Amino acid sequence: MEQRKLGKPTDQRMALLRNQTTQLLWYGRIETTVDRAKEVSRMAEKILTKAIATYRDTVKKIETRKKDGKEIQVELVNDGPKKLAARRSIMRVIYDVPELRQEKESIASFKERTHNIKHPLVEKIFNEYAPKYDERAKNSNNHYGGYTRVIKTGYRRGDGAETAVIELV
Repeated sequence: MEQRKLGKPTDQRMALLRNQTTQLLWYGRIETTVDRAKEVSRMAEKILTKAIATYRDTVKKIETRKKDGKEIQVELVNDGPKKLAARRSIMRVIYDVPELRQEKESIASFKERTHNIKHPLVEKIFNEYAPKYDERAKNSNNHYGGYTRVIKTGYRRGDGAETAVIELV
């Protein structure tokens, strides 16, 4: 399948698609032109498929640490090799989005909530979207894909371009 050029040089086109894919995965829906929406859909589907295939790959490890002169055992859960490779691959495609403070949230509670989250969007993909869409696939007889929906919304007033809303299902 051939990629659309979107009237831009490769570096600008890839930056645009990465940005719109990042925004789609962060907010769940964006409005853009139909051709851009179709390309963003392709990128987002590949990212989500990769996350769904590997999100369960974890390694549990028990580590002994000293605290206040006592030895305590701590159970650590790390990414397995496949999940780590998928996480790095996804991080090459999307941009890093900072976690924002919610309305009426104190700085202390915001810091406590986000102190161990380095890449919020990647965590959202693996902890929220992957289990959700994996469950959806199991309910539909292992039919993977179809995580995005493109809805045409008419024509833009300024230049007459056909617009669409793309959203996660």
